[in-house]
Amino acid sequence: MAGNGISPMGNMAFDKPKGHSIHVLRRLGRYLSKYRLLIAAAVAVSVIGNVLALLSPKLSGYAIDAIKPDGVDMPQVVYYVGWMVGISALSALMSWGLSALMIAISRNMVKQMRTDLFRQLTVLPVSFFDTHQTGDVISVLSYDVDTVGSSLSTDLVQMLSSAITVVGSFAMMLSISPQLLVIFVFTIPISVVFTRYRAKKVRPLFRTRSRKLGELNGFVEETISGMKTVRAYHQEQEFHHRFTAKNDGAVEANWKADYTASVTGPTVNLINNVSLALVSIFGSLMYMAGGITLGGVSSFVLYSRKFSGPINEFANILSEIQSALAAAERVLTLCDLPPETPDAPDALDAAPCKGDVRVDHVSFGYAPGKEVLHQVNFEAKPGSVIAIVGETGCGKTTLINLLMRFYDVTDGAILLDGKDIRTLKRDSLRSQFTMVLQDTWLFEGTVYENIAYGRPDATREEVIQAAKAAHIHDMIQAMPQGYDTPVIAYGTSISKGQKQLLTIARAMLMDSSMLILDEATSNVDTRTEKLIQEAMLKLMKGRTCFVIAHRLSTITGADKILVMDHGRLVESGTHQELLEKGGVYASMYMAQFDYTA
Repeated sequence: MAGNGISPMGNMAFDKPKGHSIHVLRRLGRYLSKYRLLIAAAVAVSVIGNVLALLSPKLSGYAIDAIKPDGVDMPQVVYYVGWMVGISALSALMSWGLSALMIAISRNMVKQMRTDLFRQLTVLPVSFFDTHQTGDVISVLSYDVDTVGSSLSTDLVQMLSSAITVVGSFAMMLSISPQLLVIFVFTIPISVVFTRYRAKKVRPLFRTRSRKLGELNGFVEETISGMKTVRAYHQEQEFHHRFTAKNDGAVEANWKADYTASVTGPTVNLINNVSLALVSIFGSLMYMAGGITLGGVSSFVLYSRKFSGPINEFANILSEIQSALAAAERVLTLCDLPPETPDAPDALDAAPCKGDVRVDHVSFGYAPGKEVLHQVNFEAKPGSVIAIVGETGCGKTTLINLLMRFYDVTDGAILLDGKDIRTLKRDSLRSQFTMVLQDTWLFEGTVYENIAYGRPDATREEVIQAAKAAHIHDMIQAMPQGYDTPVIAYGTSISKGQKQLLTIARAMLMDSSMLILDEATSNVDTRTEKLIQEAMLKLMKGRTCFVIAHRLSTITGADKILVMDHGRLVESGTHQELLEKGGVYASMYMAQFDYTA
């Protein structure tokens, strides 16, 4: 559709950085804010569970101090061990509850995010879909959203628990021995600085990984949808090589991201182990000097492990967090793409129109400075049939796109019943048209639902009458379940000709003032084509019709034939008038039919 040019939106990459991580987190926070009660419950459960877990080292120290040179106070040891077991069990229960709550929050957020994304796709301009691979869009909708959700349900739980554990452990160590705590004044800043440095290195690599995976998905979706063509032209090996190249690129990007990120965890772990060794050494010296009890040393060591453990865990999950942030950037970039230009504040609803269309010196380009239509000028009277012909790429489909306001004209105007269509609301304008395209589209549902797509309120009798008018009723009746026969995704369970007839039946069910036919009989045999042409005459009666045709035999009865050449209207008139003129149309006609006057 946009083959004549590239929309500016085509330059928009899903992984374009949206700013600092704080910006992304703030945006994600807006989604999370919808589940305040669940989050509050998760925070409460996390605090209780972690506080309980923090009591165990203290109780362990008390149990050790119950061991004295003159004997062991076994009742005291059993007492503290009993509390430790009970508290540990209760803490584990709280941990399970926290995970369940975070999974629920993640599930709801992913559902909402995916819903928002799909809604965004339905309001994006046609230019977006002309310039982006379907597979890449699907990758954002599925893989990237799932990556964000997975990070929420696992990494966020760890981060929340870690934060509480770090603060609680710090407080406990401070109460046991402020002197030993000085060790962490040196080791913790080193860990933090190193982690931040590695995060800056890793983040771009995960952006690249997401982009490469999107490109791979786009290629696979494109290849699978065209597998018959690949086989017909014996290009299996060629496409295997192309897939291998893209797969290698995705694997390389994935390896670089994970390998670079994997350095962080072990390094931070080394720093933490050094701090633990220093605690053990200086704790032993203080014990021998009488500055701390043996139980106190034991408790401090356990708390130091709890204190440094979350920092090490954070370093280990940093790669997953960076991956989630990169995925979130792609999701948010798609969410932030500008929708189709909104209707003017004073835009009017298009009342049922007569079908008087005037194209007034229209010029248009998909990209600035690259016009594909040049000063096109013609008029279509109500109820007339206007055929548009010309070589491939001459601007026929572009003209239809402008009539439907999939794009707006660069210069000039298109008038409907004397009103500039830019002053009309798009939805109401498009409801005045019925389209039958060469590229048929059926959705997953029944044959009946596909015919009634434009009129969900249509009765079964009306659907059957439309099918009969399109000469497909008998074919439908021969199907296993008749009108209730399921159509699988993309309509691949039925032939191209049957799909074409179903879309024609769909159009016959619509009651619109204008009709657009884009090679509507291209996928049917000659006999069926004649039957369809008869049905088309009924469908076209009383409607303003725009017919794009390559088979010139199908438009000889048109009221006016417009001949396009390199974006310009070079001839117009009836079939006979154009033949007598002996110009471009006559040459095209003679080339197809070896016509002699």
